[in-house]
Amino acid sequence: MRRFGTLAAVALLASCSPKPKPPEPAPFNTAIPINEVMAHVMDPAADAFWGGMGTSYTVAGERDLSPTTEAEWKRVEDGAATVVLATNSLMVPGYQRAPIADWNRHAKGVADVALRAKAAVEKKDMVAMMEIGDELDRACEACHKQFSPAIAKPYVAPAGPTK
Repeated sequence: MRRFGTLAAVALLASCSPKPKPPEPAPFNTAIPINEVMAHVMDPAADAFWGGMGTSYTVAGERDLSPTTEAEWKRVEDGAATVVLATNSLMVPGYQRAPIADWNRHAKGVADVALRAKAAVEKKDMVAMMEIGDELDRACEACHKQFSPAIAKPYVAPAGPTK
C-alpha cells in the first residue's frame, strides 16, 4: 500500500509540473536566393564530383579525368558530400517550392544518389562513379523539369492563427 501511495504522489506531482515549451523554430537564413544557392553551392559541388570521371578531348589530345592523387580524390568526394548537404538547404522553409511534397521528394532523391556517389568515391570505384554520375544527372534534371529555375516561386506557408 505504501508503494501505491508513493507512486500516486509522484504521478500527482508530475501532472502539476509545467509543460515544456515547444522549441523555437530554427533561425534559418534564406537571404541568398535559391537560384544563387544552386549557382554557388549545388552546381560547383556536382561539377566537382562529375569532374572526376570521363575523358576530356582537346586539340592536344585525349585526357582521362579520373583522380590520380589523394587531393583529387578528396575534391571529388567533397563534391558529392556537398551535394548531399546542399539538398538539406533546399528543404529549408523559405527555399521550398510548391508542391512541397514533390520538391522535397526531388531533393531527397538527389541526396540519396549523391550519398551513393560519395560511397563510390571512398571505394575509388570508377565504374560505380560513372553509373551514379548518370543517375545524379537524371535526378537533377527531373527536378529541373518540374521546377524550372527561371519560374520557381518560393512557397509561402499559410498564416496560422493569430494571437
